[in-house]
Amino acid sequence: MDEERALYIVRAGEAGAIERVLRDYSDKHRATFKFESTDEDKRKPNNDFCLLKLCEGIFKVLIKDIPTTCQVSCLEVLRILSRDKKVLVPVTTKENMQILLRLAKLNELDDSLEKVSEFPVIVESLKCLCNIVFNSQMAQQLSLELNLAAKLCNLLRKCKDRKFINDIKCFDLRLLFLLSLLHTDIRSQLRYELQGLPLLTQVLESAFSIKWTDEYESAIDHNGPPLSPQETDCAIEALKALFNVTVDSWKVHKESDSHQFRVMAAVLRHCLLIVGPTEDKTEELHSNAVNLLSNVPVSCLDVLICPLTHEETAQEATTLDELPSNKTAEKETVLKNNTMVYNGMNMEAIHVLLSFMEKRIDKGSSYREGLTPVLSLLTECSRAHRNIRKFLKDQVLPPLRDVTNRPEVGSTVRNKLVRLMTHVDLGVKQIAAEFLFVLCKERVDSLLKYTGYGNAAGLLAARGLLAGGRGDNWYSEDEDTDTEEYKNAKPNINLITGHLEEPMPNPIDEMTEEQKEYEAMKLVNMLDKLSREELLKPMGLKPDGTITPLEEALNQYSVIEETSSDTD
Repeated sequence: MDEERALYIVRAGEAGAIERVLRDYSDKHRATFKFESTDEDKRKPNNDFCLLKLCEGIFKVLIKDIPTTCQVSCLEVLRILSRDKKVLVPVTTKENMQILLRLAKLNELDDSLEKVSEFPVIVESLKCLCNIVFNSQMAQQLSLELNLAAKLCNLLRKCKDRKFINDIKCFDLRLLFLLSLLHTDIRSQLRYELQGLPLLTQVLESAFSIKWTDEYESAIDHNGPPLSPQETDCAIEALKALFNVTVDSWKVHKESDSHQFRVMAAVLRHCLLIVGPTEDKTEELHSNAVNLLSNVPVSCLDVLICPLTHEETAQEATTLDELPSNKTAEKETVLKNNTMVYNGMNMEAIHVLLSFMEKRIDKGSSYREGLTPVLSLLTECSRAHRNIRKFLKDQVLPPLRDVTNRPEVGSTVRNKLVRLMTHVDLGVKQIAAEFLFVLCKERVDSLLKYTGYGNAAGLLAARGLLAGGRGDNWYSEDEDTDTEEYKNAKPNINLITGHLEEPMPNPIDEMTEEQKEYEAMKLVNMLDKLSREELLKPMGLKPDGTITPLEEALNQYSVIEETSSDTD
């Protein structure tokens, strides 16, 4: 009934009546996102009062010279109806798309955004375009034909440094994100032809109100106010669009792009050190920053850490002087806990990433989507940048003192990561194990010290390192120092479980030789039965360290021995 009345007024009424009836319709259906099957008749073209005809009627009204308030009411109803794919498809034509582009100021290259009264029309038109492009393949094709991405970039440039039009920027960015998500060609166009990387980076700079103190360093006001909801939404949409634009950057990175990627990484560092209006918005903001950092070439991630400023250096010296000279460890703890400094570098951003990772672990769900990006990022940073690796090693794998509990038992970051090494999701346990392995400089003996052989067996088997050794990457040769507590406990540590066990009595000490021989033969027969029934398969290590059936492993060693004998 609402649709019939609205259609009747749209066809025959004047602007004031149209505005009133459409405003009533949008107020009633504002929260309608799912259309019921009982409304199927309203979608049929042969129905005199179908939703399709209402859409067509609204487009005919929009081409007339009507007041701005009436335009807004028309667009609000069109936005609601555009949520329904079945209504949308027939009205998705080039002419109707051009009407929306005109109302969104996307057809006028030189037109400035001076008329504040037009802003609601621009915003509602962009919202309609977002729905239509998302729901209609025809609209996606028309977007390419109408060069919509270039028009959106032009509108963004008009919005530059204009904070009072954040809603326009937000939905412009959302539409750019959708286009770059749905069309790989648009990603390439944005990256190279439209200079989307510097443009979107500037949008982030504007949203964060960044003030540069050096080429890749920004001023951080830790006591400043949080971002406003509008600034946060703009930043999130820009981060998502940038992710699509740079999704293959690590494969095709050119040296000439280093500066732009470093600027973007510096902006993302700033992003990690500020907060949004709520805790959930802050987490969403940081999550998108982490995803985008994963696309930055690893050689450009050095800007995540920066040397101390003169003020911070003076503060560091004061802190050192205030502590007794014989308490070096306490000095290091004070510096790291209070200012996140390591080797004269500010590690605040890395500490935020580490805290973000721990929060994602504590959530206990959606590890693949929520945890693996930040774990992968920290792993690559650690592999490429020595200071980052050493800082993370100090935070995640501090020198062992109490080894009475298993490595996976407890609430420290190390305990949580070791538990993930045996997670049911293969991708999650691989990246968790890889992160710890890199922190240990890919040395098997160091990894086993912190995790135990049982937890690390999967990684070592996959890397062919069950027999020991180290990975393929080169790391500095600085040695780890063991605590006195660990050195004293080391002889009694169970290498499989990785924790201290009290000496157990040997069950065969009180057996006679005949009893020992009987038990040994019993064990041999049990193993033979399991092997013949293929419930258990004896395995051995090949010369390259990987596992293989025992017979094959023995044959390979025999061939090696024969070859060695022939050479002699």
